[in-house]
Amino acid sequence: MSEPMIVTLGKATQDVFLKSSKSFEPHMSKGVLYEQLPLGQKLDLDEVIFATGGNVTNAAVTFARQGLHSRYAWILGEDVASEAILSDLDKEGVDTRFVVQNDKYRASYSIILMAAGGERTILNYHGTTMGVHDCVLDFDLFSGADWLYLSSLGDMDLLEVIVSHARKHNVKVMLNPAGVELAHPVKLRSLLEDIDVLAVNKEECQMIVEGSTIEELARHATHYCPVVIVSDGPHGAVATDGKTIIKAGMYEDVPVVDRTGGGDAFGSGFLSQWAKGKSLREAVVFASANSTSVVTMVGAKAGILHSGVTLHDMPIEEKDF
Repeated sequence: MSEPMIVTLGKATQDVFLKSSKSFEPHMSKGVLYEQLPLGQKLDLDEVIFATGGNVTNAAVTFARQGLHSRYAWILGEDVASEAILSDLDKEGVDTRFVVQNDKYRASYSIILMAAGGERTILNYHGTTMGVHDCVLDFDLFSGADWLYLSSLGDMDLLEVIVSHARKHNVKVMLNPAGVELAHPVKLRSLLEDIDVLAVNKEECQMIVEGSTIEELARHATHYCPVVIVSDGPHGAVATDGKTIIKAGMYEDVPVVDRTGGGDAFGSGFLSQWAKGKSLREAVVFASANSTSVVTMVGAKAGILHSGVTLHDMPIEEKDF
């Protein structure tokens, strides 16, 4: 039996990581950590690293490295950043034939100022956006697909249209909502009846349902969506399919180099196994391992695990829903 096909849709980013052991020192003010950059001065950098990112392109690479048929579609330009993004995806074996390229489009850019311990400040240029009224995607991209992985589309109406097209093609949907989607909680809750897997962090879930702990939040979210994952950074995650609840700690204690892409690696790692028919427990273990590996390297893609990697046991509590 052939491996499942997963389609990813959403913006892609050229990431530029700036490392400086002296210039980017965290400062605490009123309980919040800041990076202070003095005006009118030149600051020395230790290293500049170019990589590509964007939630769904990171996910697309997870799926490809796990041997799944991975397809990515969105709008990109003919600028250097767009070409770098496509080159990275092509090298990973991701199907990019449904990407719409036009010289009037621009890729997104992120400048990441890296502080010690993996924390960072990110400066974003969002590039060319696409809404429901100027959508140029060919929805034949769902032909033969089993799953759709969505995150940060930037337009709630477009999200609804895309989910509707996926359903017409009998494609299951995993959603990792971001700012725009979370800003419309009522519309988002109504959309969740067409979502098969919801992946959010604790703060995001609290924008959708009531709850104080991640387990409570996950239980409440299953009223809207059959499979729910709620993460809480270094404090672990909860996943449930309405039958079983999995509480997972950290996969292992590793030095964190860069947290960029850690959440994407968890969500896509989960789906890469769930789509293959693996158990909830197996999917969570791989998701945690994938996320742990990613944060040990600079960039959102470098540490993504390849198929066949050996996984060790991790702290997990499993109980009936």
